[in-house]
Amino acid sequence: MKLLLLLAMLTACAAIPQDLSGKMFTFPQQSSTSHVRLTALKQNLGAATVCHRSFTDLKRDHILFSLSTTSSANDFLVFWDEANKEIEPHIKNVKTEYKGMDYKANMWHSICTTWNSDNGLVQMWFDGQPTIRKFINAGSAIAGSTIIILGQEQDSHGGGFDMKQSFIGMMSDVHMWDHVRSPCEIQKYVDGLNFTPGNVLNWSALDFVITGKVLIEDKQNSCY
Repeated sequence: MKLLLLLAMLTACAAIPQDLSGKMFTFPQQSSTSHVRLTALKQNLGAATVCHRSFTDLKRDHILFSLSTTSSANDFLVFWDEANKEIEPHIKNVKTEYKGMDYKANMWHSICTTWNSDNGLVQMWFDGQPTIRKFINAGSAIAGSTIIILGQEQDSHGGGFDMKQSFIGMMSDVHMWDHVRSPCEIQKYVDGLNFTPGNVLNWSALDFVITGKVLIEDKQNSCY
């Protein structure tokens, strides 16, 4: 009887990946606690591509993607700097900046970020348009216990949230790969065409835990 009870408890606690195709996370209010924690299917990344779509009207700094390890709070982070009007990728606590993005409010934007530890190059793709490739950090992989969070920026491993950097709006189609995707593959993602889902994070089989006021809703698409 005790064994059956234990098995039932383990089953109840085990996260079951969900297919969020056609869905979105809605972050409806500023908060220092509300977030979504994602479980990575792989650890130890010598290269990575992260793609996501977001919709917001924020006119302040805010987080778009936050991955930390025990050794680095900003191991793979994508952040919007409102004062300087730039998107800032951070890799292993090193930052670079991309200006000139047409980051309009109240519309969906597709953002992809790639990085390779072999050459240290980072590149962003904003609504299908590539940026220049910049050197940011080379020589070692993202390794160790990984925590990936949407909605909050980690100043410490799994915490250190600041409500003035929190995300308000909608987010969808989050994928992450353990390699640099080709321009053609990234364009397929941007256009919503048939593409190979992420093998680190897969929106159609996502293992996640919601904390606080975050909703799962049908994605809102325009009617033509």
